[in-house]
Amino acid sequence: MIKIINHPSKQNIKIAVDNCIFTVIGRELYILLIQMKKKPFAGKWALPGGLVGGKETLSHAASRILESQTAVKNIYSEQLFTFDRPDRDPRGRVVSIAYFALVPFQNMVLKTSPKYSGVKWQKFSDLPKLAYDHSEIALYAKQRLEWKMGYSNVAWSLLPDKFTLTELREIYEAILEKKLDKKNFNKKIMSLGLLEKTKDVVARGAHRPAALYRFKSKKYKIVEVL
Repeated sequence: MIKIINHPSKQNIKIAVDNCIFTVIGRELYILLIQMKKKPFAGKWALPGGLVGGKETLSHAASRILESQTAVKNIYSEQLFTFDRPDRDPRGRVVSIAYFALVPFQNMVLKTSPKYSGVKWQKFSDLPKLAYDHSEIALYAKQRLEWKMGYSNVAWSLLPDKFTLTELREIYEAILEKKLDKKNFNKKIMSLGLLEKTKDVVARGAHRPAALYRFKSKKYKIVEVL
């Protein structure tokens, strides 16, 4: 067991984590926000975040805080970037390590703690000015997400187990904010060997039933999608 020794430094710097959690609802990209109660940001919306405990890792803190503030749990997240501008928190020197994750919104019930006024999925295209430097963090996370969609199979984390090719394409369109050619997209995605066709179909409106697919693996993989 490692013995913790007090460091003689007179620094007074706190470490925090902030979570950028994305989903896609109705062909639109959304981000998870909480509403602050305390001054100086009372009434403002913010990313779920808080200070790291003295005996926990960054990843544990990110998961703990996310669950306590939003009820979202058991998701895979990864470190995004470190935000260390000296004036980012008016209450003192706080360095934030941001995490981000993608989740399907189906069957996800949000609930916050009495410390906050509310929790919601916010349409990213209508993002208000957030507390602290969270607008900057959110914009950087969105940019990183766009990059990852182009070079990895990360789209699986936004979809149910089975989905149509149209639903998959709409995930890309929501994040990239542009229309993709249906024929070219389907041809490219099938050529990558990431998907397998199931025996199931789904009928929508007057159109003929569409085949349902699933990802062969839900492990992160580097692959040129776009």
